[in-house]
Amino acid sequence: MRSNRPYVQIDPDVLERARQIDLLSYLKEFEPGNLVKVKGTSNVYCTAEHDSLKISNGKWYWWSRGVGGYSALDYLIKVREYGFVEAVEILTGQAFADWKPPPAAEKKDEPKVLLLPPKNRNCDRVVQYLFGRGIDYQLIQDCISEGIIFESADYHNAVFVGKDESGTPKYAACRGTMGSFKRDASGSDKRYSFRLLAREPCASVHLFEAAIDLLSYATYLKCEGKEYKAENLLSLSGVYQPKKEIKDSKIPIALTTFLDAHPEVTTIYLHLDRDKTGRLCTETLQELLEKDYEIVDDPPPVGKDVNDFLLSYLGIERPKPARERRDAR
Repeated sequence: MRSNRPYVQIDPDVLERARQIDLLSYLKEFEPGNLVKVKGTSNVYCTAEHDSLKISNGKWYWWSRGVGGYSALDYLIKVREYGFVEAVEILTGQAFADWKPPPAAEKKDEPKVLLLPPKNRNCDRVVQYLFGRGIDYQLIQDCISEGIIFESADYHNAVFVGKDESGTPKYAACRGTMGSFKRDASGSDKRYSFRLLAREPCASVHLFEAAIDLLSYATYLKCEGKEYKAENLLSLSGVYQPKKEIKDSKIPIALTTFLDAHPEVTTIYLHLDRDKTGRLCTETLQELLEKDYEIVDDPPPVGKDVNDFLLSYLGIERPKPARERRDAR
């Protein structure tokens, strides 16, 4: 359906109105027969044509093709394959001439729904990937059994799941086992990042930038004859970005959520990267937290991150990135 029409200048106001139209509103108006509510959910939809195209939380993602977006304009271009001008004309027709986005307060009140990618029938590629990064084999199997690590069926990504205090999945980080792909699953709640909690109440927590670093540290503890289940291990939902002025920075929401739920914690160990960003994050967190907690700066003694240190400790050469398939997203 792509158009070969010549360049057309679109009025900025018209274009902005088109960009504001969400996909759910569009489908209800123009393709109601193509809109299907996903069973067992309150506000997750898919399309009859593409059951792997999920719509939730004001966003959509087509899992089988690895494309997504926020608006109906994105959908018409990426899924329907209309030209840009044609897509804008469709969205600014009479049916949507007076369309207005819902009030911001309504969107804010809608509960997030985590859209996990479909699970593969086994986790062979993820196990191979993590084991190649030096992660303890039994630790990997324990996490798989607990349901906090699995392999996606579409692109065989490693999926690291974060659960809330009741054990309900609320967050998922998808990481490529080939290449450098990284994406949080739609609807992820960054308050509940990937973590391994102590079996018994513990007065400390160890903080890491990524799930791989967390698992690397747990492996290191096992190698040293220590019990990793005696410690609270918490990863952040991506790299923490402090403000230029430390006083204007906020504590990562994953950490504040954990600390609120565990008032027994008095000591925080920071195992952040040794690069410029990691050191800045460490400095910022030390200043923000030192009034209420004992802060221990414990970066990896070797390499950029904890996984680099683990590989050096085990005498394993860091795996070279596998060539990424073009269709892997």
